[in-house]
Amino acid sequence: MYRHMLALQQVAHRTISSSARRQVGNKVPQKQKLFQEDNGIPVHLKGGSSDALLYRATMALTALGAGYVVYELVKASFPQKKD
Repeated sequence: MYRHMLALQQVAHRTISSSARRQVGNKVPQKQKLFQEDNGIPVHLKGGSSDALLYRATMALTALGAGYVVYELVKASFPQKKD
């Protein structure tokens, strides 16, 4: 049993320590160019359609939340009738 655990430990260590690093390109200059471009689009929408979708969902949830707060305040301001 101990021999199997030791072998597993050595294999795991070898796999982790000898793994080659992936070379990932630096995308920061392209993103900086995209976001600093003066094309009339607000910065929070320059990321594309996913940014627009997130913005609209946030605005919809904000409007629904504000409406619910007003509803609860109006409901709380009038006393409940006891029958």
